[in-house]
Amino acid sequence: MTDIARRPTIRDVATVAGVSSGTVSRVLNGKNWVSPESKARVDAAIKKTGYRVNAHARGLAMNRSNTIAFLLTETQSVLFEDPNFGALVRGTSAELAKRDISFVLIMAGDEAERTRAMNYITAGHVDGVLLAFTSASGNPLVKSLVDARVPMVSAGQPLGFEGRLGCVAADDLHGAITMTTYLLDRGRVRVATIAGPRDTPGGIARLEGYRRVLGDRFDQGLVRHGDYTRESGVVAMRELLQEHPDIDAVFAANDAMAAGAIEVLQAAGRRVPDDVAVAGFDDSVFAATTTPSITTMRQPFGRISAEMVRVLVDIIDGAGPSTLMLPTELVQRESA
Repeated sequence: MTDIARRPTIRDVATVAGVSSGTVSRVLNGKNWVSPESKARVDAAIKKTGYRVNAHARGLAMNRSNTIAFLLTETQSVLFEDPNFGALVRGTSAELAKRDISFVLIMAGDEAERTRAMNYITAGHVDGVLLAFTSASGNPLVKSLVDARVPMVSAGQPLGFEGRLGCVAADDLHGAITMTTYLLDRGRVRVATIAGPRDTPGGIARLEGYRRVLGDRFDQGLVRHGDYTRESGVVAMRELLQEHPDIDAVFAANDAMAAGAIEVLQAAGRRVPDDVAVAGFDDSVFAATTTPSITTMRQPFGRISAEMVRVLVDIIDGAGPSTLMLPTELVQRESA
């Protein structure tokens, strides 16, 4: 009968390396009081034996769950309507898997869900929280988690919590400045905007970038607000076209609203971009699949996901909260 191969242990690594089990344990836990020669022998022995850390046992020893929560404080419709949310979930899940950390998705779109989320998170079932985009409706839960000293990193800075939790975000302000400048440089004169929600950091920053570029030419009448859905872009574009038929460009605060704007313009017989240029933000699936394809600002969601995980792990290990701003990139397509 063939013996079933057993999983290599710390003792096996110690035997191959010619050191004590305690030395192997110190190397695995990142302790500094191990000589470079011993560490090199342990590292080589780990590779030779195929030893892998038992994440569950290690978590118990360190009083950790080895699990991270991805928290959505908005309604569940975001799961189906916002491709950015899906990109962040996929990206952070993949980054956590590389670190052998488990991942749970927690919905907290109404009061009952928020109460359950708070109870679950503070009971120690997770070591930290990755926070998806949040508006003012989710702030009470965010405040409760911050007050409970739960390690947390958000995608974008929740308003009113600056410096109190980790944050990784795209540079919305300068992205909007770049896009508005681009439209003006291409000869557009009456540039309207479909801004995001007033209670979200992206909605505020992208509108501010648009306003800064226009300066004295800024016209509040050319501003409409949407909720980042395609339908809100449709409603906003109808209002703008009815009240300001002379507009020759529209900067929408995300690609979904830009797609809605294009739909309305085409139905009204306006050519895009010949009569009215349309620009978006994010470089989501809407940008490439809409006809014409949408000129947009690309958010680096891959880097955002990786940095969110890195910053959160650092906070869990004892570091203070930090903020990281990543640049956006202009992607020129057919609509502007």
